[in-house]
Amino acid sequence: MARRVGLFGGTFDPVHNAHVALAHAALHALALDEVRWVPTGHSWQKDHRATAAEHREAMVRLVIAGEPRFVLDRIEIQRPGPSYTLDTVRELHAAEPGTEWFLIIGQDQYTGLHTWRDWPVLLGLVTLAVANRPGTTAQPHADVLAHPHKAVPLPMLDISATDIRQRVAAGADISQLVPPQVARYIETHGLYRALAAGESTPHGS
Repeated sequence: MARRVGLFGGTFDPVHNAHVALAHAALHALALDEVRWVPTGHSWQKDHRATAAEHREAMVRLVIAGEPRFVLDRIEIQRPGPSYTLDTVRELHAAEPGTEWFLIIGQDQYTGLHTWRDWPVLLGLVTLAVANRPGTTAQPHADVLAHPHKAVPLPMLDISATDIRQRVAAGADISQLVPPQVARYIETHGLYRALAAGESTPHGS
């Protein structure tokens, strides 16, 4: 029987409670054997300069500790240049033949999927697991809807990494938004304190 693995990629800058809740939801709703957390190396679609990969990786490691079905994969951190999801999926397909892959993406990512590199090829390699925010449903581009693919809905908490970074810069409390070990890491390493004014990233990143 094929292993069922969810690919959960993102900048994780920082990893927050919505990420954790979504990973658990995917694990159970899709009957996954594993959720593979894949921190982005250099995201070609983000419009802010990401925190150093070593910090983002460390925060993910703190969050996934204790859940053996959560695994960190450094494939995109190790790869030079922009991180394209198709490249990652192709590498994993080659390395782990016979595995059934589920790509866990946010509602905004699904809506913009038609802008992704070689997206029709990607859709043939994975089943999409789309995280919808409360009270909304993802509306993909007509080209994506017309292309054969599988997608399953997942719940998503309405938490934004952008908001968390801005809260830290302003000295506001983030204890209800991130796991306690992440809050301690951010404080210990002084992350996000020198945030530039006017920063903007896709909501819920």
